[in-house]
Amino acid sequence: MQVLIVLKKDQRTGTLTEGIVKDLLTSAPKHHRGIKVRLEDGQIGRVQKVIEEE
Repeated sequence: MQVLIVLKKDQRTGTLTEGIVKDLLTSAPKHHRGIKVRLEDGQIGRVQKVIEEE
């Protein structure tokens, strides 16, 4: 799944990073700040938007 996440270091600026989800790190189905995921390149952050491919 292709997503836009905000990394911990970018929380103040809101800079988004694009990547493909490798692992879900939040066990709850919802989280008020976004589900935490690990991308295929190893970066960890909270999902801000899912990129839908047609």
